[in-house]
Amino acid sequence: MLDLNPVYLFYILIGLSAAMFAEGMYLAFYNAGSYRKNINRRLKVVDANADRESVLVQLRRERGLTAAGDYRFNFFDLNRLLLQSGLSIGLNRLLLFIVIGAIAVFAGVAVFEGNVGHAALAAVFATLVLPILVLKFMRARRQKMFGAQFADGLDIIVRSLRAGHPVPVAISMVAREMADPIGSEFGIVGDEITYGADLETAMRNLYFRVGTDDLPLFVTAVAIQTSTGGNLGEILENLSGVIRLRFKMRRKVRALAAEGRASAMILSSLPILMFFVIQFMVPDFYASVWHQPMTKIGLAAAGFWMGIGNIIMFKMVNFRI
Repeated sequence: MLDLNPVYLFYILIGLSAAMFAEGMYLAFYNAGSYRKNINRRLKVVDANADRESVLVQLRRERGLTAAGDYRFNFFDLNRLLLQSGLSIGLNRLLLFIVIGAIAVFAGVAVFEGNVGHAALAAVFATLVLPILVLKFMRARRQKMFGAQFADGLDIIVRSLRAGHPVPVAISMVAREMADPIGSEFGIVGDEITYGADLETAMRNLYFRVGTDDLPLFVTAVAIQTSTGGNLGEILENLSGVIRLRFKMRRKVRALAAEGRASAMILSSLPILMFFVIQFMVPDFYASVWHQPMTKIGLAAAGFWMGIGNIIMFKMVNFRI
């Protein structure tokens, strides 16, 4: 049985109590003014720099673009992934973090395992594969957040148009009133229109920066209204209703597929969890076979087969609407 010392349990409870007290103090003294200042990244930059053209250039460079809004290097897919992930630390800092991470992984594997070849493979993985996976995760999360905000942003534009404001002013209201990611993205759209871009081009640039499935409907509606005329407020109001229904349908499908996702996570994590439990309770259980070559081959084959199963289960419970 697991023998837990009561003194350690007491220390753990003290740590949890201190963390909860710190969180309570933070929430108690957190005021609406700081929220207003930090509502989105663009407002932070505007607060520090009154020149809106410099703000636009800075936001573009933070996202891996040139000052003119073009891709910085010729790898189109990588440029698009970096742009749509919303990473704002800049390309140079990102490369620096990747190099530091690769060196740390190489040193850690070399020290703990003592195999330079395995350390080199781990460093290559940390340099080439891991950043791509992290950026894809960030892009998916950002697109999900943008999709949840998009209908509310359209409602703000519709109300502003009905009040008699032009389209650029309505877009700027979204940039002032809403949090990231939609706040900064629509702020960039407003700045691009201010400095010479036409409305359709600015909207298409918005789609390239975000890449969600609902944006082409918005871009097409604005393009058609710009070229042929019509009641843009009514069009966007209907579009907002369609987007809300699609979002509702996605949530319904996700709820229906929750059982499959839970089964996939349990089946995937159970072997790994049991391995650590056995290793913790009986440290010598795997000692006689741990350094055998067939053990590593068997673990690699089991991991590969588990990965195939995870991909199949992921495809079964995740599909686009």
